[in-house]
Amino acid sequence: MNKTFSESLSIALSGAKPQVEWLVPLLSCSDEDAVELYKAADEVRAANVGSAVHFRALLECSSYCIKNCCYCGLRKANSTVSRYRLSEEEMIDGAKQAVELGYKSLVIQSGEDMWYTADRMAHIVSSIKKVADLAITLSLGERDKETYQKWFDAGADRYLLRIETTDPELFAFIHPDDDLNYRKQCLYNIRDIGYQLGTGVMQGIPGQTATTLANDVIWMHELGAEMIGVGPFIPHPETPLGKETGGTVNDTLRLVAVLRLVFPCAHLPATTAMGSLNPKGREMALQAGANVVMPNITPTTFRPQYEIYPGKICLGDDAAHCRGCITGRITSIGRTVGTDKGHVIRREKKEV
Repeated sequence: MNKTFSESLSIALSGAKPQVEWLVPLLSCSDEDAVELYKAADEVRAANVGSAVHFRALLECSSYCIKNCCYCGLRKANSTVSRYRLSEEEMIDGAKQAVELGYKSLVIQSGEDMWYTADRMAHIVSSIKKVADLAITLSLGERDKETYQKWFDAGADRYLLRIETTDPELFAFIHPDDDLNYRKQCLYNIRDIGYQLGTGVMQGIPGQTATTLANDVIWMHELGAEMIGVGPFIPHPETPLGKETGGTVNDTLRLVAVLRLVFPCAHLPATTAMGSLNPKGREMALQAGANVVMPNITPTTFRPQYEIYPGKICLGDDAAHCRGCITGRITSIGRTVGTDKGHVIRREKKEV
């Protein structure tokens, strides 16, 4: 290990408040040093959140979106997408199926589809809670505080809104019709209402640097993020960034490991995008600090239409097959499957 990496890793393991000066050497370390980084992150994971890998059953309820994010295949301007939207009844049936498959947690995710109004989604959430003992995560984009409050009051436990990048220029570059400060305010509102708070960033955005990512980590720490999803940028051919170079599994693994060191108790998913770039990508993330996986329970007839990026895995596998497959992957690396709802762990954080 070079001295800068070694010193930076020691600082990270001390529980220090994140700083650019020691985050950058970890995020940009050599392949040789990365082995030590992953080992340290895995040990921190084991000590703080245990060996269990928590399932979050993923229900992608709509491919409609009002936004034109430059990297996403669901962007409004993409006329090649065959759009779909699940009805209230279909979503409730999906939740029941999740329970039948042994899941304890459900993620309801969509493009920013305003058909799911504050009242309609509140009714869906409360209806699910009546028939299924599930923790519910919503990932439905930017809404006003009153809407977030209504959904929380209806029974939603968690909310996921990825910031993607906190760099103002990069944010404007990939989100031409969005506002960084408003997105941050949404996250502050979600936190203040009392949700278990999820956010995350994308690795490999054109123009992104290790310093950019370090500042993202610092901001998420200040925010108090409790669930952090990160994945590589995978160019979609029907987007303005379709011909750009994408992110990599190895650089994303470094980011996952650094996040585990900075957020010892957070829930970090081994994302599907990792598995889409490398057949063992999710296992690699689990061995670098991650502790969550998100098997898909979206009806297989609709999954190909939820194409945020190309080459997404598991599009044709039914929900029961996904359950068995991911269980096998988890046990193959010596980990166990979580048996509870996997709520966030809140402990007083030490800073030096």
